[in-house]
Amino acid sequence: MTRKEILTGLGLALFVAIVLSPFASSSPDGLERVAEDHQFLDKAAEKSVTPEVFPDYTIPCVENKSFSTAIAGGLGTLILYFGGFGLAKLLASRRDRVPNQSGT
Repeated sequence: MTRKEILTGLGLALFVAIVLSPFASSSPDGLERVAEDHQFLDKAAEKSVTPEVFPDYTIPCVENKSFSTAIAGGLGTLILYFGGFGLAKLLASRRDRVPNQSGT
């Protein structure tokens, strides 16, 4: 992939995360809805395995819910992009250091 294609994809992802995410449904997702319908939602683990970076897709200190969701979406997209980019670079550098095992 070219740099232009990567940046275009990142720009599109940021557009969706920032502009369209405030319009997402506030209704529970499928799994949460099933848990509510069958009355076992309260049995869910209260302690998360991973820390919540953006609880309920919002930034706690921002009052406007739509703006808060847009910021959380944009920041989440950038975190995943640069995290994935860094992981790809790390794995590529490790692959380059391992000698060729095919014997050729």
